[in-house]
Amino acid sequence: MTDFTSRTDADGVCTITWDVPGKSMNVMSMAGFAELDGLIAAALGDPSVKGVILTSGKKDFAAGMDLNVIARMKEEGGDDPARAVFEGVMEMHAVLRRIERAGMDPKTLKGGKPIVAALPGTALGLGLELPLACHRIIAADNPKAKIGLPEIMVGIFPGGGGTTRLVRRLGAMMAAPLLLEGKLNDPKGAKAMGVVDEVVPADQLLPRAKEWVLGAKDADLVKPWDAKGYKMPGGAPYHPAGFMTFVGASAMVTGKTMGVYPAAKGLLAAVYEGALVPFDTALKIEARWFTHVLMNPSSSAMIRSLFINKEALEKGAVRPALPDQSVRKLGVIGAGMMGAGIAHVAANAGIEVVLIDATQEAADRGKSHSEGLLDKGMKRGKVSAEKKAEVLGRIAATTDYAALSGCDLIVEAVFEDPAVKAEVTQKVEAAVGPDCIFATNTSTLPISGLAKASRDPAQFIGIHFFSPVDKMMLVEIIRGKATGDRAVAKALDFVRQIRKTPIVVHDARFFYANRCIIPYLNEGIRMVAEGVAPALIENAAKLVGMPLGPLQLVDETSIDLGVKIAKATKAALGEAYPDAAVDAVIFPLADEGRLGRKAGAGFYAYDAAGKREGLWPGLADRWPQAEAQPELAEVQHRLLFAQVLEAVRALEEGVLTDIREGDVGAILGWGFAPWSGGPFSWLDMIGAPRAVEICEGLAERHGSRFAPPKLLVEMAGKGESFYARFAPQARAA
Repeated sequence: MTDFTSRTDADGVCTITWDVPGKSMNVMSMAGFAELDGLIAAALGDPSVKGVILTSGKKDFAAGMDLNVIARMKEEGGDDPARAVFEGVMEMHAVLRRIERAGMDPKTLKGGKPIVAALPGTALGLGLELPLACHRIIAADNPKAKIGLPEIMVGIFPGGGGTTRLVRRLGAMMAAPLLLEGKLNDPKGAKAMGVVDEVVPADQLLPRAKEWVLGAKDADLVKPWDAKGYKMPGGAPYHPAGFMTFVGASAMVTGKTMGVYPAAKGLLAAVYEGALVPFDTALKIEARWFTHVLMNPSSSAMIRSLFINKEALEKGAVRPALPDQSVRKLGVIGAGMMGAGIAHVAANAGIEVVLIDATQEAADRGKSHSEGLLDKGMKRGKVSAEKKAEVLGRIAATTDYAALSGCDLIVEAVFEDPAVKAEVTQKVEAAVGPDCIFATNTSTLPISGLAKASRDPAQFIGIHFFSPVDKMMLVEIIRGKATGDRAVAKALDFVRQIRKTPIVVHDARFFYANRCIIPYLNEGIRMVAEGVAPALIENAAKLVGMPLGPLQLVDETSIDLGVKIAKATKAALGEAYPDAAVDAVIFPLADEGRLGRKAGAGFYAYDAAGKREGLWPGLADRWPQAEAQPELAEVQHRLLFAQVLEAVRALEEGVLTDIREGDVGAILGWGFAPWSGGPFSWLDMIGAPRAVEICEGLAERHGSRFAPPKLLVEMAGKGESFYARFAPQARAA
């Protein structure tokens, strides 16, 4: 079985086709690199071959490098993993450089053979770095295709020459969004940015590539950076314009990353240093910085959580071994923001949807939510009129429960009231068949209790969507005490259909995501009451990688929601209720109508248009700031451990059964410091003994909520890490 095949036609054009067996998308391995290198060498050495087309046997070109290969490089490096990674990367550079030079004379730059990349669809990561080494890139006019370098999103940067080549091709300023933000474009957008050379109709892709190969001249093969007198677009660092670009880029990177993402800093250093030296030296600099970033535990953790673990969960790592349970017809009960959002993502994925509400007006309003999202997509050129009509045609908005006949999954998204949900459950079950799975979308109500209203609790499950549904990638599936495997498989297959990432947790108050994020919000509010400067609280959170400070997040989710949750929790816990200090802040704010962003007043002040203007000055009058303020690290530890200890307790109590779900869920669900790889990865970074030491100090100063769980204390005593003890391969050993 080979990843690449080669065929030369009667006109002397050699077509090398990339088609990895058993994969829906091509991914590069070291064996694949060796194959490609051999086929290129054979073509360059064959006098009958006039040039090469490099293309794909699949609908897309490539998804990039298999990151598991890079992870193995480190493991196989033994005592010197950095050397192993650096040498492996330089081996890749050598292959791509041989493609780029294509047998030309190093002095005259003549005598090479033209090599063109013909991209039928998506080309990401190494799937673009390889074409960038070719002499021309021709893409099919496929609006669904994505072209770009998204490596920064998983904690690394393009290390296969993409950083160096793209900057030399476009200039640092133009390349910045592609490299530092992982911006992806469709083929026409990529051409407009200068990333690809041509976009042609799909049926003309290979004929046009062949035409170019047969007509190419020596000058067409020489990359600008190999030609005499090359100057970087926009100016190199020592050029006045280039100097200003790099000064600005440094400020931008620091401002956006708050200094906690090593890949962004490493990328910028590779670009800056590489721009000062010849091309081949720049490749070596890129490889050194790539290795430096890869050896940082943050990058390893991000790759593991945001690539390897996320992909495993999306492919069914925790799915019961049952036949396919894909949803054919979905019923959504409740056409408010959540229900309307669920109906939209399902219809957009090709599923027939019945959207029910108490009145036809409410049901129609829910369907119009989908129409609004599709209209936005049309304005951006992402959705066609035909696509809009198809999606809306799949949504039937009605008040009639009889329309649910034939549904194999119901998602109920009505008001968070057990009595209301029980009534809806019984109405639905009277209208659907005996095999239909019933899912409730709830963020706080225990699933096992709600399941008592069902005729068959084994077919009752929780599916917790995050708002806004169309944008949030995580879906939390909650298994009640009686929930059966088929219900779990059905929920997982549904989440796969709508292209989101699932985690499966066991029933408990607040499940997993909310039980971790609520203490984060509460800790920020407690500090306000203690006299800690609100600006210190908010900036401490951002400087440790949280996307929003706790006070801003409370405003975004609404203060009255916090009051509602507090009242319900207090009613359930009675004397054990621990958050009276938090209530002393949010209850008065709610009473004054300061309900957050939606009211134009909360912890922050807002202008008439709802734009945040800054922290509300009245906070200092109500809760005066203490003269002595805590150290930054103290505030950060309080905010992080408030979340992390709940994650450990969830694992300890069996709410979480897989730490991969704990890490992926934390990042995708509430934005837990992505640089850390998630709460369990972060604990492994700092080590259980250090974590226990910090917690004991926090507990002594701030209360028993920071007392380290028994599991963490036990692991500290044994010198264990979470991934060594709890990762699937560790459990199997």
